[in-house]
Amino acid sequence: MTQAIKNRYDFVILFDVENGNPNGDPDAGNMPRVDPETGYGIVTDVCLKRKIRNYVEVAKEDEAGYQIYIKDQVPLNRSDKKALEYLGIDADAKDALKVAKKDDPELDRKIRDFMCQNFYDIRTFGAVMTTFVKGALNCGQVRGPVQLSFARSVDPVLPQEVAITRIAITTEADAERKGTEMGRKYVIPYGLYRAEGYVSANLARKTTGFSEEDLQLLWQAILNMFENDHSAARGKMAVRELIVFKHASELGNAPAYKLFDAVQVQRKADVIAPRSYHDYTVSVSEDLPEGITCERMS
Repeated sequence: MTQAIKNRYDFVILFDVENGNPNGDPDAGNMPRVDPETGYGIVTDVCLKRKIRNYVEVAKEDEAGYQIYIKDQVPLNRSDKKALEYLGIDADAKDALKVAKKDDPELDRKIRDFMCQNFYDIRTFGAVMTTFVKGALNCGQVRGPVQLSFARSVDPVLPQEVAITRIAITTEADAERKGTEMGRKYVIPYGLYRAEGYVSANLARKTTGFSEEDLQLLWQAILNMFENDHSAARGKMAVRELIVFKHASELGNAPAYKLFDAVQVQRKADVIAPRSYHDYTVSVSEDLPEGITCERMS
């Protein structure tokens, strides 16, 4: 089995959107998420993790050890049953988990290890596996070593509502009365977003076994998470830079906030309304704490 990572990491993701909706809010008619007090745009961690999962699923195509647990149109208990089948447990039998737990005190660990070894997103982000939670097993909740924050735009954004028309009419009755259908979509003309993340070597070693190969795949997935996920609604989105801070130890050599503060994103002085990544300058302080190395990827 591949060894877990031995170093802690903190990282910053810079990505932008042009004439698109990076993350719609279903409670607000799918408008782009915005902090109502400041006007800064928001993209949730759940949205970013979905893009990473999608990339891994496309890149690995269900290769052994790289299946995806949280995926479209696949009930969670269907994936949970794979672990039970592997251990020879009849998932449909009444109180099967409780009986199996009584017969095998190590059942929690065996199920958790199977799920972590076979599902990349559990090994990375963790998961709440409801089948096992309902069965009163301690393995039902796995805390992953990789965690992401909400992304926030560097400057306030102004979502715009764009009216659109459609020549295809929905029903015959409507076609007798009108020649077009009206609709609307929301876009942000331009926004540069910053998200921050953490990789815990301690949790990787103790819980999921997140390895160096998994880590390199994570960096690859982040850099390419929008490249195979384009849509008209999201407009033009791209990851512009991934800045990774590597600690020399498992528990870390400096607080994450000090490393994040070392990354400065500034709008150029002569730019009033940013419309391009080149309207900003990105710098990383060279005065980093001892035991920290920085790598910039793009």
